[in-house]
Amino acid sequence: MSDSSTLPPARLRPEAELARDALSAPVLARAARLARWAGPGTRVDAGGGLVEEQLPAAVEQLGLSGDDAAAHASEAWRIAVDTGLVEITDEEAGTVAAGEDLALLTGGSPQDVLGVWLTALEAVLADASVPDLDDLVDAMAEGGEVDLSSLDWDPDAESEFLDGVLGNLYLLTVGEEGLGDAPVPLPALAASVIVPSDMGEPSNEVLEQVSDAMMRLDDQFRLLEPVGLVEYQPVDEALMADADEEPAAPVDEADVTRYGMVRLTPLGLYGLRARLLDAGFEAPAVGDLADKGADALLDGTAPFPPAAAHAETELWLAGRSPLDAARELLAAARGSDTGAPLRRLRCQQALSLVGAEAEPALREVLDDAELGGLARVWLTEHGARDVPAPPQEMVFWLTIDTVAAQLAAEGNSEELRALVEGLARQHSGFFDTVWRIEHPATPEVLEAMGRLHPDKKVAKEARKAAFKARSQQGG
Repeated sequence: MSDSSTLPPARLRPEAELARDALSAPVLARAARLARWAGPGTRVDAGGGLVEEQLPAAVEQLGLSGDDAAAHASEAWRIAVDTGLVEITDEEAGTVAAGEDLALLTGGSPQDVLGVWLTALEAVLADASVPDLDDLVDAMAEGGEVDLSSLDWDPDAESEFLDGVLGNLYLLTVGEEGLGDAPVPLPALAASVIVPSDMGEPSNEVLEQVSDAMMRLDDQFRLLEPVGLVEYQPVDEALMADADEEPAAPVDEADVTRYGMVRLTPLGLYGLRARLLDAGFEAPAVGDLADKGADALLDGTAPFPPAAAHAETELWLAGRSPLDAARELLAAARGSDTGAPLRRLRCQQALSLVGAEAEPALREVLDDAELGGLARVWLTEHGARDVPAPPQEMVFWLTIDTVAAQLAAEGNSEELRALVEGLARQHSGFFDTVWRIEHPATPEVLEAMGRLHPDKKVAKEARKAAFKARSQQGG
């Protein structure tokens, strides 16, 4: 995923709702509880962790039990320190006090709360990239230092792997063809970062890498669920049992959920988008353009999938009267640059959401060479009376403009192929006329028609017409 590409827009929940989710996430809730519990008698060690004698009291404060209770309490304290909910006042004495950020959780804005949560998320993500504690103990050298070479662990590579997995999960969540709120099978997610895109049938070696990645991700998502990033159904323990052990109960081999299922939460979507923005990605959110001008709307939604463009446009229109919105959209749709056809297509789509009150704005541009065609289409679709018939040149100009916009939006899609076939079939002498149309995209459109049309004779006519159009334009 290149940091220069624009990602599909995310549909975020309101910040107040996300802040409530952040406060209820176990990791931040426990950290806040310990920060409020800490007092003058609380002591920490040289690394800022609670001294061992105070762990039982912290465990009791959090209401934890079981073998991992002390470890969870220790983690909650570390998060409290990392997020500024607790401050170490004297390192030598090991004393602490409530941090300035603790007050933000109750008296701050939703954005303040989310800022604290994002800091907690970074700490948990760093933990998720560290090997299992047992492996670290095994790798401990005589001098008490960890021998990283014996772990076969590259911190940068591990962090990059997890970032890649989370990036793909983000794309699956926000993409038009993605899964949205549906959980993603862990094998598919692991394969998305392991299996090359141009590989047909994965080799046994690659499948083994996918299996290893699944086990790593299983551990990592178990850590990431309590911070509120994901909802996770872990890998079935029976799958990790020894081959000669009998399963405790009958299992369905076809049940893909046994291999782990993960879903990005609304809070997780917010968090990953924030990280992507920090990393330099263009990661828009639906609603970003609501207070911008029509030019920003048409240009900004140009690369959006249709559903996202529709949602963004509805929010933009909600803040304007239909007539004012139509006039602003039409003015922004003008132009002869390469992006203009797609702007006009987005303008046409936006105008389809505007009611009859916008009619005067459309009538004002009936004689406009660039807008007169789409204005007639809108007026006719809305049942307006006395709509003048367009001159032939305007019909052909709109045809070129429409195909150019479809090329920019979808490339050589099946829908565009069908449109090209229909145009050539419905208009006799189409290519003899259309090459003369003074539209900047005429040569490009005719070349595309020659490339897309399945009939060799028609394709040849299109290519000849493209040559004439390019010669006429001095190309």
